[in-house]
Amino acid sequence: MKRPPLPTWLAGLRPRLAAAFALVTILGAAAASGATYVTSRTTILGGVQNPAMDTLVERVKANMVLLATPPTQSSLDTFASALDGAVVVYGQMRSSTGTSLSQIPPELRTAVAGADSVQFQRVVDDGIPRFAFGLPLLTRTADGRTTHSGVEVYATVSLYQQQAAIDELAKSAWQTTLLALPFAIALALLAARQVLRPVRALNTAASQLGHGQLDVRLKAKGSDELAQLVTTFNNTAAELERTVGTLREMEADARRFVADVSHELRTPLAAMNAVTDVLDEDAGQLPADTAVAARLVSAETKRLTRLVQDLVEISRFDAGRAELRLEEWDLATAVTDCLAARGWRVGEGLAVDLPEGRTAIFDRRRFDIVVANLVGNALRHGAPPVEVRVRTGEDTVDGAGREVVVLTVEDHGPGIPEETLPRVFDRFTKADTSRARSEGSGLGLAIARENARLHGGDLTASNTPDGARFTFSLPRYPAAGARP
Repeated sequence: MKRPPLPTWLAGLRPRLAAAFALVTILGAAAASGATYVTSRTTILGGVQNPAMDTLVERVKANMVLLATPPTQSSLDTFASALDGAVVVYGQMRSSTGTSLSQIPPELRTAVAGADSVQFQRVVDDGIPRFAFGLPLLTRTADGRTTHSGVEVYATVSLYQQQAAIDELAKSAWQTTLLALPFAIALALLAARQVLRPVRALNTAASQLGHGQLDVRLKAKGSDELAQLVTTFNNTAAELERTVGTLREMEADARRFVADVSHELRTPLAAMNAVTDVLDEDAGQLPADTAVAARLVSAETKRLTRLVQDLVEISRFDAGRAELRLEEWDLATAVTDCLAARGWRVGEGLAVDLPEGRTAIFDRRRFDIVVANLVGNALRHGAPPVEVRVRTGEDTVDGAGREVVVLTVEDHGPGIPEETLPRVFDRFTKADTSRARSEGSGLGLAIARENARLHGGDLTASNTPDGARFTFSLPRYPAAGARP
């Protein structure tokens, strides 16, 4: 099961850094408070327990002469009275004075019976903490061995005041930890700000660089890893600016060269076309071989003329000098005139679906170029019938809410190869590389798309189960609802 994404305010680096710094600070404060609590608790309890045990041991040693072995009830009472509150036990006998045996845990009595030194245990009796301790009395046998005499001494000390002090200490420790929380958060935010400031600067600079501001640079401060990253960014930006500048100069030179060559070729080509027109007219009177050569020269001259015209047109787009001359035209008339001008007759492998009386605002010449390229491309490389459809109306609206004209050209040929489809509008792209000498220049679809985009529309290509489809869309009016 996929985990849900974190909220935006938690997904950033700043909250994560702040949380990490705050957690470390809180853990440090809690550890310090905990260590202080443990040390103070040990000191407080030790200040009561150790003196009590030492005092009992000293009194037992000082008054052991009062106890006969085996003891009698009288000797137990006499010995217990000298121990100031302790109870003395021998088997089933106990002194009549001293601590009640009910306050002595059975576990402690078992431990004392099997030990040779003082044993102790903390207990809670009716909500009052007590320190219970006891020790066995040892005797030395005739052979020098030390053995248990069977006499045991027990005493208790109240820890009520000490426990109250410990509870107050624990409360202070928690309060100290909680008071450290705002400080920890403030410190974490400050530390995160200091760490993220150069990161934010890098992000801003990278965004500016991505938007084409290649001269953006950052000031490196210090010698840490972030400063090294800033230095690397500056070096990368400088190299990118140099490379892009060089590429732009080369591109500008190449465009200028194409434009200059194309314009220079137009004059001699005009003269050549005039000559080839004459040769075409007189080809019937020339010898057969000469007529074939004349027709070949004429065809190649026309092909070269079209290539130069396309290069000139594409250079205008590259230079940003392409302009629109917008007028309102009838769509059916514009498409029909385009087909008739090229000698393409409806019914001879060509079908049209054109709404009557539908108008739009566009550049007639550029619209004619787009339609001619699409239909000509379908007739040359597809298979009949080629279908030309125009759709307008409320069902043809783009993402900006504008009513658009949608012109589709479909053929029933093999379609566009899948590997060529993504770059079919690239310059000099041909679907069939074996047709290197086709009459097309390889610029027709690129020019058609540039004209479509100049109108604020687009031109796309796709395959259908029956062939290829080109879709030309453009706003019906310059703005939604506007009419000239």
